[in-house]
Amino acid sequence: MNFGAEHELHKRRMSKNIGLGIILVTFVALIFGLTVVKVTEGDVSGAIVGAASNE
Repeated sequence: MNFGAEHELHKRRMSKNIGLGIILVTFVALIFGLTVVKVTEGDVSGAIVGAASNE
């Protein structure tokens, strides 16, 4: 069951979708990082060391 060859428009649309996906993932990671820093009051290394010493 073979469909026709992929049109050039679909290839361009796919590359735009992948680019937008990368931008969205980067934005979510940035917001997550800012949230972690805000919750730990800027002392991320202390929070990591503290979490490791509590185990």
